[in-house]
Amino acid sequence: MNQRFSIATAVAASAAALLVACGGGDSPEGGGIGGTGSPAAVGTLHVSLTDAPACGYDAVYVTVEKVRVHTSASAADAEAGWSEVVLTTPQRVNLLDLTNGALADLGQATLPPGKYQQLRLVLAANRAAAPLANSVVPIGAPETPLSVTSADQTGIKVNLDLDVAADKTADLVLDFDACKSVVRRGNSGQYNLKPVVTAIPVLADAGLRIVGYVTPSLLLGSTSVSVQVAGKPIKATLPDAVGRFQLYPVPAGSYDLVVSSPGRVTALVTGVPVTASAITTLASLTQPITPPVANLRSVTGSVTPATATVRALQTYNGGPQVEVAWGAVDATSGAFTFQLPIEAPVRAGYTADPAALGFVTDPTAAGKYTL
Repeated sequence: MNQRFSIATAVAASAAALLVACGGGDSPEGGGIGGTGSPAAVGTLHVSLTDAPACGYDAVYVTVEKVRVHTSASAADAEAGWSEVVLTTPQRVNLLDLTNGALADLGQATLPPGKYQQLRLVLAANRAAAPLANSVVPIGAPETPLSVTSADQTGIKVNLDLDVAADKTADLVLDFDACKSVVRRGNSGQYNLKPVVTAIPVLADAGLRIVGYVTPSLLLGSTSVSVQVAGKPIKATLPDAVGRFQLYPVPAGSYDLVVSSPGRVTALVTGVPVTASAITTLASLTQPITPPVANLRSVTGSVTPATATVRALQTYNGGPQVEVAWGAVDATSGAFTFQLPIEAPVRAGYTADPAALGFVTDPTAAGKYTL
């Protein structure tokens, strides 16, 4: 078995509340943005928050104090030119309320026009008194503080590629992945927050989404539906109680849609189109995607450093390669474990007609994974 261990990149989380601009300088509306002076014309940045699936938790709370943006991708914290969007009161939000296409409106603020290449998310520090600013509630267990690094509290860098035009509103969605952001620390009962978020510009709200169905008999809370490019997930979500899933926002393009569920083989739909002008539909309530039942085998190991992550990839005959599982290693021991199906995965080409999704098995990929 080939093995490849990838070191996780960490970016951070946010919260739901009205945002207001603050700092030095004056804006036409009397607010101003720190360090920007008094621009002749301003644009508007509108920010929303969404979440990808969470693994084994009833709640994941984070508290955000402010968002900072800069036109330079390499600007340091103390450099001039930062524009700050500050929450009037630090806001605590359960990220797991934001799955399956739900968005939390974080508000908007004016700022100078330009191309913004860096975003910093500033988290509040935990305190002894309840409620905890940042915490996790494992299923069937009490709420536990999330250990947050000092860097996370002073501002976590998120790569950005966002044009803000004068007299226009630029919409930005922060896609937080709670599953990839909470890391267990051995048997201590403690957890680290290793926040992971993707910044997605939204150019239109008529499309940029995929709506479809998987069979409702799949284990709720553990089934993941994702769209991927070359084995890299772009957006993922959980289906609801009737099997409906909604992936939003998804940048326009063509994708592989992957369904991964405990006790089922991996199901792949290739060539799924996403446009800004219309919703892409895939399968239906009466003809959902139904991956065949599978037997599982354990794959275990350990890696160093203990900040690493491990991905399980499966390659279909003739391509593509897709990610079927992902996990942060134990923050103390570096150990990891996966439960992977040994039966052949299935695949189908995209069609807007649910009845025409003809899945076929790929025996060449049965039980074969790259870590």
